[in-house]
Amino acid sequence: MEIKLDGRAAVVTGGSKGIGLAIATRLAASGADVALLARRPEALEAAREAVGRTARGRVLAVACDVSRAEDVTRAHGEVMAGLGRVDILVNNAGTSQRGAFTGITDEVWQADLDLKLFAAIRLARLVWPQMAERRWGRIINVLNIGAKAPKAEGAPTAVSRAAGMALTKVLAGEGAPHNILVNSLHVGLIESDQWVRRHAAQQSGQSFEDFLAGMGRDIPMGRVGTAEEFANVACFLASDLAGYVTGTAINVDGNLSPVM
Repeated sequence: MEIKLDGRAAVVTGGSKGIGLAIATRLAASGADVALLARRPEALEAAREAVGRTARGRVLAVACDVSRAEDVTRAHGEVMAGLGRVDILVNNAGTSQRGAFTGITDEVWQADLDLKLFAAIRLARLVWPQMAERRWGRIINVLNIGAKAPKAEGAPTAVSRAAGMALTKVLAGEGAPHNILVNSLHVGLIESDQWVRRHAAQQSGQSFEDFLAGMGRDIPMGRVGTAEEFANVACFLASDLAGYVTGTAINVDGNLSPVM
């Protein structure tokens, strides 16, 4: 199925690596102009070059710490200056922050909420008026299956992700009359840079391929998913083909999660 996004402009946060980079690459290859937002300029420039190899439109790299309100406002201004519009917003920035509840300080809670929840709120608020005026918009919140089925010691990530799922539903209801479609995509075990780092930290001598194979044994499909598979679903939701899909929370997890 060919997905065409020609004439659309997208913003992808956490766009320099992993799932964010895969989503940006897929959107750009489908014809969208794409702005990548991430904190590190060096990684951003490398990502911009990588996306540009298959892009059919413009690719913009904007250094931004989305957990900081002033950075979000500045970055939005740069995107508007560079691309002129935002039709598609993918809120992907985030980390997996976990721990025993009593050991999580107020500072850790606030940092997690700023990165995963308030960044999405602030960016959505900035792009919303123009989407409503044009009567076309797509907002995709990348969350985690823990938002639906949290486990012990899953805070603060599971809590901030659950709040993101509620935000998705609220925005979908408000956006529907304006053809602003809002959905969340929930990550299961997807091959990404965080697993590369975890493998390296183990220092076990095990190959990365064997490490992934071991994680995949508990997944009904028998393997870890790829970032490209995740990006394909995001690209569909960003397109006209998904014109009647809004307010959904879709797991991309090979049936790992016990809930739908």
